Amino acid sequence: MKKFLLALVAIVAVACSASAQKIELTASYGGYTQMDAMDMHDGWGGVNTAWGAATFGLNFQVTRNLWIGPSYTFSSTTTKGGHHHSNIAYHVIMLNGRYTYYRNSIVDLYAHVGLGADISHMQPRGGDAYNRGYFAFHIAPLGAQVSLSRQFSMFGEVGFGAQGLVQVGFRMKL
Repeated sequence: MKKFLLALVAIVAVACSASAQKIELTASYGGYTQMDAMDMHDGWGGVNTAWGAATFGLNFQVTRNLWIGPSYTFSSTTTKGGHHHSNIAYHVIMLNGRYTYYRNSIVDLYAHVGLGADISHMQPRGGDAYNRGYFAFHIAPLGAQVSLSRQFSMFGEVGFGAQGLVQVGFRMKL
């Protein structure tokens, strides 16, 4: 885990040092995440489906068609009611890559891949809270981005992973 985080910091540092670097901020919402589909809750039974996932990221343009950068995703859920009703919070940190494979005057089509770690924060009622770490990923072979202005664009993706089965959001170039 430490090696992965150090590698992430090194990649971001190299990307930031490029002279004509373009940077963008992203914010998005995705529904039905990897955490819902896989046991990323320490085997707890009766876990409800999460409300989705909110993702915030920072991307750096490496080439005309390639952007890379870190992201943070948050999601949470509860267990079914009863005496042991409890909460789970998912914190996901990933390194993302986005490659544009088709571009015209209206839309950019791209693929998005992310790899990272999920820290599931278990909050059992009547017990001490604890964390469990899991491998997190996101694969979206179909993404579309439409520019609203020179600085703002909106996007949508279809894929699977920690950021959601269907993800929609906005990007702002700095």
